[in-house]
Amino acid sequence: MTHDPEAGPPDEPTCAGFGTAVGWNARFKQLIAHGTTALSVTFDLPTRTGHDSDTPAARGEVGRAGVAVDSIDDMRVLFGGIPLGEVSTSMTADAPAAVLLLLYQLVAEEQGVAADRLTGAIRNGVPWGPYIFPPEPSLRLSDDLFGYCRAEIPGWRTITVPRTDPGGPEPYEPFHVDPSVGTQQAERLCKLRAWREQSQVDAALARLRKAALGADNVLYPMKDALLARATVGEVCGALRAVWGTSARRSGPTPVLTAGTAS
Repeated sequence: MTHDPEAGPPDEPTCAGFGTAVGWNARFKQLIAHGTTALSVTFDLPTRTGHDSDTPAARGEVGRAGVAVDSIDDMRVLFGGIPLGEVSTSMTADAPAAVLLLLYQLVAEEQGVAADRLTGAIRNGVPWGPYIFPPEPSLRLSDDLFGYCRAEIPGWRTITVPRTDPGGPEPYEPFHVDPSVGTQQAERLCKLRAWREQSQVDAALARLRKAALGADNVLYPMKDALLARATVGEVCGALRAVWGTSARRSGPTPVLTAGTAS
């Protein structure tokens, strides 16, 4: 989506593009320079189904229909130099919505932006898009996200109601998918795992699994795991180990709208 700077800032969130975090970041900066304060980001299918880019399940899909985010390192690149206290960000995240929002919060905190200054929306509803956990724990995760945002990020809208366009698919601009994106992401993951403190990651994931077994809000130990540089796939894998898995849901593709509930 493009925006004419002569027309003033757009009212709706403006989507940046596809592929790598570097490419999205450059587009975000271009949009902000033209007056945009509402950004929109769509994550690729592996990210939205809780798989790291170097897994067999991700082959051929990395960066294909959105940006690949595997860890806090990718989120830092995605929003590097973006004043997160001055923009509103809408995310199409599906099942790992909590994981990706926490990564966003961690990057904001590194910028010195308090969580209560963040504004935006995230698609978090269980019935829409691909889901990766059985229904009951999926609802539990949504409820934990609600509770966390009420306490920590009150300006965030945690459900964005989608609609199905009865007129068929919306027009889109063709985009080039760079086949090297998957290789780039795999190399980044290899470096991440080589440089992080694995014992800290393992301990944080163990605390997350313990919380998932009990009744505590899982977002707090999840945030600790992500800060220790656990990947999106590892965090989702820890929850799968406790909650089980669910087949990917098929159905109409929802379109993000302005209707929200918080």
